[in-house]
Amino acid sequence: MSRLSALLARETALAWGRGGGPMVSVGFYAGVATLLPLAIGPEPQRLAAIAPGAAWVALALASLLSLDRLFERDFEDGALDHLALSPTPLELICAVKCFGQWLATGAPLAAAAPIAAMSLGAPVALAPLIFVCALVGGLAFTFTGGIGAALSLGARRGGLLTAVIVLPLFIAPVIFGGGALAAYQTGLPWTAGFAYLCAYAAAFVALGPLFMAAACRNALS
Repeated sequence: MSRLSALLARETALAWGRGGGPMVSVGFYAGVATLLPLAIGPEPQRLAAIAPGAAWVALALASLLSLDRLFERDFEDGALDHLALSPTPLELICAVKCFGQWLATGAPLAAAAPIAAMSLGAPVALAPLIFVCALVGGLAFTFTGGIGAALSLGARRGGLLTAVIVLPLFIAPVIFGGGALAAYQTGLPWTAGFAYLCAYAAAFVALGPLFMAAACRNALS
C-alpha cells in the first residue's frame, strides 16, 4: 500500500507540473467561456440554453491537453521499463497513473466547470450537478484517454494520434453527461443519464488499465 501511495503522489506531482499542469486546461476552459459569446451572440437566453452543453464539450476537449504525456515521459527516460518489472502489476500501475492525472487535472477542471457554465448564463441551481458530472466525466475521460496515450507510445505526433483514438470514445460520456444536465435544466428526469455516465466511468476504470498495460507491454517489447 505504501508503494502505491508513493506512486500516486509521484504521478500527481508529475501531472501537476507536466506542460503547465492544470493551468493550461483551466485556461482553455476560460478561453471557451470568453470566446463562445463572441461566436454565437451575447443574448442571455441563447447562451443560457447552450451553457451546460458547451461547458461539457469544453471539459472533454480540455481533458485531452495533458494526456499525450501520461506514459510518454516514463517511456522516454526508461522509468516505464522499471515500473513494468516491479512487483506491482502493470495494470495497477496504469490505474494509479490515471488517478494521479485525474487528481491533478480532472478535479481542477471539475471545479472550473460550474464557473464556466454560469458565466455563460447557466442557472446557479445547476452548478452542483455540473460539478458532480464533471468529476465523474473527468474520470471517464482520463481512463479513456489513458488507453489512447498508451496506444500511441513511441509514435510520431503522439498527441494527435491520442486525440484521434479517444475522441470517438468521448461521444458516449458527452451524450450522457450533457443529456443529464439538459434534462435537469428543463425539469425532466435526469437520473438515467447520470447513471449511464457513472456506469461508463466505472467500466473504463475497471477495464481501461487492462488495455493500457497491454499497450505498454507491446511498446516496450
